[in-house]
Amino acid sequence: MEETRQKIVTTIEKLRPYLQHDGGDIEYLGTDENAIVYVAFRGACQGCMMASADFSEGIKLLLLEEVANVKDVVLVG
Repeated sequence: MEETRQKIVTTIEKLRPYLQHDGGDIEYLGTDENAIVYVAFRGACQGCMMASADFSEGIKLLLLEEVANVKDVVLVG
């Protein structure tokens, strides 16, 4: 489980500079027993019109591709 967590964190760190460039950020909240990852947008990403597209077409897809054990990714908030 720790290896999966580290892969998730590493993948999120790859994305973080792009979000921070526009004044936003992403926070990894955790993974449940069903291998579902929970994340939240912070800063300018909260309430941004493009947030759902950035999440579903970028962050979610990348995590599902890069971390084999992840079954789904949920945006909280």
